Amino acid sequence: MLKRVVVLTGPTATGKTELGVLLARECGAEIISADSMQIYRHMDVGTAKPTREEMGGVAHHMLDVASPLEAYSVARYSAEAARAADDIISRGRLPMIVGGSGLFIDSLIAGREFAPEDTVGLRAEISEEYDRLGGEKMLEKLAEFDLESAGRLSARDKKRVVRAYEVYRLTGETISGHDTDSKSAPPRYEALYIELGFSDRNALYARIDGRVDEMIKRGFQEEVRALMDMGLTKWHNSAQAIGYREMLEAELGEITPEQARETTKRRSRQYAKRQLTWLRRRRDALRINRSAAPDHSEEVRVSTEYMRRAGYI
Repeated sequence: MLKRVVVLTGPTATGKTELGVLLARECGAEIISADSMQIYRHMDVGTAKPTREEMGGVAHHMLDVASPLEAYSVARYSAEAARAADDIISRGRLPMIVGGSGLFIDSLIAGREFAPEDTVGLRAEISEEYDRLGGEKMLEKLAEFDLESAGRLSARDKKRVVRAYEVYRLTGETISGHDTDSKSAPPRYEALYIELGFSDRNALYARIDGRVDEMIKRGFQEEVRALMDMGLTKWHNSAQAIGYREMLEAELGEITPEQARETTKRRSRQYAKRQLTWLRRRRDALRINRSAAPDHSEEVRVSTEYMRRAGYI
């Protein structure tokens, strides 16, 4: 029998953190964050990371586990979050995955085995080869040992072309073959999904815009300035987070603060659309559509009853 976890997910700014704490306190769960940017230390305001007070005494895992100056992979998240979930289960408690990063959630639940990554400079060597030969020539050479990837990838997609070479040279296995084998494996966990959202798309977008304004009032720009003092540049992975790249560019004088604010709002709305597309695949989820003034006690009641009927609590 598979180990069980509950997943509380939904688009950005829907209030997952708050409901997650209320549910966890009700059913004795511990929370594992599934936010691809709350993993970074010192990135608090712009990621809406819960404060100790907002955690409400509930144990939270997978927050502040990486430096904003280091690259953090989905593979690393999947491994570390799984260790946290297994530890929670071993203590007789329920892991509750809370967040909206679909790739992180899918990878954790599925338990995909990721191909090893370069640690000895191989990636840089292949990258230089790509720059020297060009994408078209690299695809021609890739087709000699991985015809499937060569036919699927664009010559302009340097990152994925380089990765295909890297995996083959490290393992002797094609990345397409590895992915096929990994996807055919049984899932790591049995998951019960609860999806939090708004029935009115405009209400969601208004909430997103309001949250960006609130972040700026709470010192988002100052947080980015402090990160820059630590050495953060717009080329670091963590700086690709929505809002951070814009605030950093504003700090550098490349755009105005108002442009940074409006671009952050627009990118956040676009991200919510992508999340909604991912969420539509889950036809078995309990969907809770919030109003402007949500009834938290009713949401907790409906959610816990759903978990009880499914045998999770």
